[in-house]
Formats: sequence, C-alpha cells, structure tokens
Amino acid sequence: MNNHQTTSTILMVRPVNFGFNEQTAGSNAFQNRNTEQQQVQDKALKEFNAMVAKLRDNGVEVIVIQDTPEPHTPDSIFPNNWVSFHHDGNVFLYPMMAENRRLERREDIILGLENEFKIKHVIDLSRFESENKFLEGTGSMVLDRKNKLAYACLSPRTDKEVLDLFCLESGYQPVLFHAVDQGGQDIYHTNVLMCVGSNFVVICLESIQDANEKSGIIETIAASQKQLIDITFDQMNHFAGNMLEVQNLQSEKLIVMSKSAWDSLNQQQKETLSNFCKPVYSDISTIESNGGGSARCMMAEVHLPRV
Repeated sequence: MNNHQTTSTILMVRPVNFGFNEQTAGSNAFQNRNTEQQQVQDKALKEFNAMVAKLRDNGVEVIVIQDTPEPHTPDSIFPNNWVSFHHDGNVFLYPMMAENRRLERREDIILGLENEFKIKHVIDLSRFESENKFLEGTGSMVLDRKNKLAYACLSPRTDKEVLDLFCLESGYQPVLFHAVDQGGQDIYHTNVLMCVGSNFVVICLESIQDANEKSGIIETIAASQKQLIDITFDQMNHFAGNMLEVQNLQSEKLIVMSKSAWDSLNQQQKETLSNFCKPVYSDISTIESNGGGSARCMMAEVHLPRV
C-alpha cells in the first residue's frame, strides 16, 4: 500500500453560483460578506481558473468538475468537506452541518472517477446528519497518512463519535483537541489551523488553550518526526494553516496555499517551508473572504489506485 502523504491528482469543483452562505456563517468566523453576489461569482471563477492553471503549470494533474446551477450550492468550491479518496480504494462521504452543503454530494462525480481509478467501497457516514452529528471530511480532520493519524479539533462541525467511526473504518488513530480563535469561538475546521506535510506540520499552537492538549500535540508531532512550524493567530486568519502539500507528476513536492497565506509568513517560515517543498500560491481573496475557506479546502486529493 502507498503510504505517501501526497498525491499528484487533485479534484476541484468549478463554481457556478459561488457566494456568501448564510447557513454556514454562524459557525465560520472567517466568512465576510463583501460585495454584490454576481460580482462575487465572477471574481471567484477567475480566481478558481487561475489557481487550476497554476497547479497545472507546476505539473499537477487537476480533475475539474463543473458545478451545476441547480440545486444551489454556494460552497461547492470546497469539495474536500464532503468526500475523501484513499490509497486502499475506499471513498468516504461525510455528514455536513449546513443543509445546502449536503446537496454537494454527487454520485456522478464518484462514478466518473471509476473510468480511471479503482474504487473498492464507498463508506457513507452522512446518516449521522439525522442525529445532528457532523464530520466535514478533510476540513474537520487533518490526516497524517503515513503515520495514520487523524488530527481533529472538536467543534459544532466535528463530532467525536463520527470521527471514531471514520478511524475504525480507515485504520487511523484520532488525535483530538480543542481550538479557539482570538474571540474564544471554536475553530470550525481543523484545516484552518494546521497542515500536515511529509516532513513538517504547520500549526497555530496559540489556538490550543489547554496546556495538556497542547503538549500532547507537540509530542505527537515530534514522535512523527516532522518539523513543527508554529504560526500566529494573525497568520492563521490569513489562512496560513490552510495549506496542502501535493506533488507533481515528476514527484517534486509542492506546498499550495493562497497568496494571502504566503504573504503573512515571515522570512524564516518561508525558508523552512521552501526547504521541504516548492511554494505555489494564488490570489483567491474573494473565495477566502466570502467562503471562509482557502486553497486547501478547494482541493480534494485523489489517492485512489489507478485502474
């Protein structure tokens, strides 16, 4: 089995109705409504297309799925919350908190992948929605694929029971903690505050207020033999935690993030990351401010074996 952290195949969903989602704003402090919604869609589409082009220019295989006008799914640009694709051929579907985000789950996307990839099982956890228990994919969990660790900060969108079932089905160990923003609100998704690469972990340690939990996380990262890169609240607010390590078809490692995230890093952090990976960043400010998510959320990694 391939235990690599990274893949060179990324699935992204091109938006048709991207915009501010009222249904997610209550638990996502990163969302800001800023301009007319039609303008938002037009700008987001430009940003999306530019990011796809940048990934492809760097040798990453990007599978672009066209979103559909109906049903209305303003957050469809963030597919990593409803689906994850794994080396063993398993596909997981996840329970989503916002009702209009549940409409993003599309069987046709998974069926379309079967032309090129082997899909063994589709494990559907969405039934937990009827119990108001949620686990929003690799937003709620940040996976250390090599060491089979699933980092997760508990929040209204990340439930321990669903996480435990994911871990049971996938062979991961849960690494649970609590994290809050500067206002004391639970951070809605773990991938806002941390990113796990092959040889490093980017994390906002000041968001973890419990001293035992914080030292436990630091020890877990040290035991996984990865270098810890600590970011501040301000850097987290610029989505510096929302990065994803991918590789290109030549097996060169890349660290993908937004321009806002890259610009927020200090020189030493940039150099440390650049020692591990080639930085690739794109201006997605409209998507970030209206959607409350960034580059990592836009990429669903396809780790499935080829047919």
